[in-house]
Amino acid sequence: ELYRAQDNSAEAEPLHKRALAAREKALGPDHRAVGQSLNNLASLYHGQGRYDEAEPLFKRALAIKEKALGPEHPGVATSLNNLAVLYHAMGRYGEAEPLQKRALEIREKALGPEHLGVATSLNNLAVLYHGQGRYGEAEPLQKRALEIREKALGPDHREVAQSLSNLAVFYRAQGRYAAAEPLHKRALTIYEHALAPGHPEVATSLDNLALLYDDWRRYGEAEQLHKRALEIRQKSLGPDHRDVGQSLNNLASLYLLQDRYAEAEPLFKRALAIQEKALGPEHPSVATSLNNLAVVYRDQGRNAEAEPLFKTALTALEGALGSSHPGIGVVLNDLAMLYASQGKYAHAEPLYERALAIREDALGPEHPDLATSLENYAALLRATGRSAEAAKMEARAKAIQAKHAEQNPAQ
Repeated sequence: ELYRAQDNSAEAEPLHKRALAAREKALGPDHRAVGQSLNNLASLYHGQGRYDEAEPLFKRALAIKEKALGPEHPGVATSLNNLAVLYHAMGRYGEAEPLQKRALEIREKALGPEHLGVATSLNNLAVLYHGQGRYGEAEPLQKRALEIREKALGPDHREVAQSLSNLAVFYRAQGRYAAAEPLHKRALTIYEHALAPGHPEVATSLDNLALLYDDWRRYGEAEQLHKRALEIRQKSLGPDHRDVGQSLNNLASLYLLQDRYAEAEPLFKRALAIQEKALGPEHPSVATSLNNLAVVYRDQGRNAEAEPLFKTALTALEGALGSSHPGIGVVLNDLAMLYASQGKYAHAEPLYERALAIREDALGPEHPDLATSLENYAALLRATGRSAEAAKMEARAKAIQAKHAEQNPAQ
């Protein structure tokens, strides 16, 4: 796994393929070792955003394990988890959920309810629910995962820090900033004590706390943390690592929040160049960076530069994730806002319609992102003289926001 860990994907892929071919020839197509090679190659493709190539390999690995080990073996749960995580990345939440639930059931039965493998399944199912805005279901799962890890590993273990961070991310998504902050700080303290101060996981924890401060509008504190995370990643991973690109993207996004376009633009461009080189031009993270840069151009009125980037991002995301991933809804909404700002309502309206449909289907009828789509679409309807339709959408958006606020009161 060394090459994959170092992001040397070009070197890793032929090695994984040779290992797979050798094992198939020596052991037959249904041997457990063949399943492991399939899983390794699929995991590499997953990390590269080559989801359509990863899926059949994960499925075949799962079938081999089920046949070799039986349907209730913990090894089967691992394969179920791998396929579920892939579906989550692809926005296929309906397919991911039963796989994660089955993996959890197998682990609880085979390993006992307090096993660390159970905590992993609880964590992954909680993250899936979080992605769908199902915070009420996610929170108790993540709390149980945290409890298992603290009991088994002690309060200062890195896996405990991971659970703390994930729980804090849930609270941040719900606007419960005061609840999230001490969890992020405790996780950061654990990582700093358990690891060297310049370790990449420390940088990740710093970025998580900074993103909370972004949302809380504590921009001065956020900027210092983002810069420290960027410095650690550049020093420990090198200037062209994909995680450096993520740090650049995060810092640029903070500048965008403050309308500091001259500072945001070169960072977004550098992040885009790094991600294209590290991940390839079709990776979803590259599309996200293109979209971010397009927003910078749009917000400055540089519409001719923004539009092709939005379109390229949309095409890349649709190719990688399919047409119904919630990430598609983000780009559709941003491109529609560009057209609406130019008075091109006939161009904007079908994009708003599609973004709304995607978000409702993928995230459910009460997700806050759906309220955003409703508000944007309502503004277009008012601008085109359809006030009655707009009022209905505005009322629905307000109802979603009110329920969200009631369920997640400010701390």
